[in-house]
Amino acid sequence: MKTSPLLLMILFICLVLFSSAFLPWGFFGHRRINRLAVFTLPQEMVRFYKYNIEYITEHAVDPDKRRYATKHEAVRHYIDIDHWGKYPFPEVPRDWLSVLVKYTTIYAINAQGDTLRLERDTRPEVEAQDNFLSFRDSLVSKSWLIDSAQYRNFYRTNILANYYEDDWIVDCDSLQKVFGQLDCQSAFAKDHFSEYGILPYHLLQMQHRLTEAFRRRNVNSILRLSAEMGHYIGDAHVPLHTTENYNGQLTNQVGIHGFWESRIPELFADDTYDFFVGHAEYLDDPASYFWNVVLDSHQLVDSVLLIERELSLTFPSDQQYCFEERLDNTIRTQCTAYAAAFQERMAGMVEKRMQQSILAVGSSWYTAWVDAGQPDMNNLQQRAFSRGEFEEQQELEKQFQQGENKGRTHD
Repeated sequence: MKTSPLLLMILFICLVLFSSAFLPWGFFGHRRINRLAVFTLPQEMVRFYKYNIEYITEHAVDPDKRRYATKHEAVRHYIDIDHWGKYPFPEVPRDWLSVLVKYTTIYAINAQGDTLRLERDTRPEVEAQDNFLSFRDSLVSKSWLIDSAQYRNFYRTNILANYYEDDWIVDCDSLQKVFGQLDCQSAFAKDHFSEYGILPYHLLQMQHRLTEAFRRRNVNSILRLSAEMGHYIGDAHVPLHTTENYNGQLTNQVGIHGFWESRIPELFADDTYDFFVGHAEYLDDPASYFWNVVLDSHQLVDSVLLIERELSLTFPSDQQYCFEERLDNTIRTQCTAYAAAFQERMAGMVEKRMQQSILAVGSSWYTAWVDAGQPDMNNLQQRAFSRGEFEEQQELEKQFQQGENKGRTHD
């Protein structure tokens, strides 16, 4: 028996309304940012986005829900950039392929069952040569001098394309073409970078995907990618998404992540923040733009932690946390007065980062549309709602309600 599109739509609305009753507090900011970003768009785009503004708003939180469905999602929301050095982190390549080349290790198992670890030889006594990389293995101390362009191409075809596979299996024939004589019966690779987050690299990938959706005039993809792009851009503007001390766990300030990102905007955004941010702007270099957002966020980390630390030591301790009723549950959260004091001492930091997020989201959408050739949006008002889409959303909601967060709890 076929199910009518109207019934599917009714079921979907019910699903959204039901799930919305159980959403965590952190979703407020993402929804507000996406919604307000619509009004930064030029006339040629704004009609389409306003027509679909409820979808853009509601689905701003889908990436957070997906953390309950796949282990690959959480790392897209942050980058612990301070794990790799000090500002401005010159050690960290700005393009994704170079990251994989630098921070991935190849392992080859030989005929005797031994595992050879093929790793970059960075010892000072190894003479550097232009356009070549020096390697050695972990067993027989054999060395190789590999053409860097050839090695990058090997990564492009053997590693990059398989990034989201659970196991990175490497073809021995491909490996031997790079290393020459190598006893390889089987091989695999391990990534040592992603666990510390991939946010700026994922933003660029999402930008490319959104551009392609505009080029193909695929309404469903445009809306889905626009909504999710807004989420990741919002995350990039949060200082605590750029540090290993992401929830104050290293400085005895556990809970500061939700305090800054959720509690403050929920209490003050609607009544006190100015969200007039002007018009979306074309991004000449999205990769550099996204990296600058991350670096700007990171420069605020010390201030966030220091201000909260000093406030906690001077504000009456019995007035810092209160109990509130939410959805028939009693929760412990920062008192309004304590939050107001934190807000005042930060001198508008949260407001400014939200403003910058709104403009950045609109600019991302606008740039994708321009780069796709500025397709006519007037004929894209109707959004087809398929059974497959409904079932996919239903499964996402199920995982979110019943599943286990497959990433770290606060990121």
